[in-house]
Amino acid sequence: MRDKTQANSAGPGDGLVKAGGIVFIVGAVATLVTMAPLFLGTHPFPPVAYAVCMLMGVGFLIAAAGVLRGIAAQRRQARSAT
Repeated sequence: MRDKTQANSAGPGDGLVKAGGIVFIVGAVATLVTMAPLFLGTHPFPPVAYAVCMLMGVGFLIAAAGVLRGIAAQRRQARSAT
């Protein structure tokens, strides 16, 4: 099976997985930044900054959708081959 796959071919869900990873990282950095004042004893950020932390979950969902899209494409391809 390994001989039939191409090394640099992009699957149908690869773009979503990459985009989801980037959005997740942005949300993770925002979470670290917004939690820092709680540990440093300074004034907390406004509530809008905490809303940016939700990007971590959104990125996870985007990446999961990409994985599921890739799985569905591989299943369709396997069914058509038999």
